[in-house]
Amino acid sequence: MKHLAAYLLLGLGGNTSPSADDVKGVLSSVGIDADEERLDKLIEELKGKDLQELIAEGSNKLASVPSGGGGGGGGAGGGAAAAPAAAGGADAAADDKPAAKEEEKEESDEDMGFGLFD
Repeated sequence: MKHLAAYLLLGLGGNTSPSADDVKGVLSSVGIDADEERLDKLIEELKGKDLQELIAEGSNKLASVPSGGGGGGGGAGGGAAAAPAAAGGADAAADDKPAAKEEEKEESDEDMGFGLFD
């Protein structure tokens, strides 16, 4: 990643085809040693390619990746709460309600002594 970042910085600076020595120079200026093997592979892969086109192509690929939130995480909690209620009847269900209210109190900003915009 550090090699690619240095390569892109050089590209932004106007160097349209940075060499391995250019990338090494950027990395050494901040005290990082370049990995010769990885750097050579990066230079080989990007040789003769336009950085702007590669970035645009990568952005299009990222746009097609599903990134929706998963809704499956909440199912396990419901099953665990149902088991005590079935075993203890209505009393077990009544005991769960005060515990939920106590958690809400712990999470409120009032208990911390300051608000979001104070």
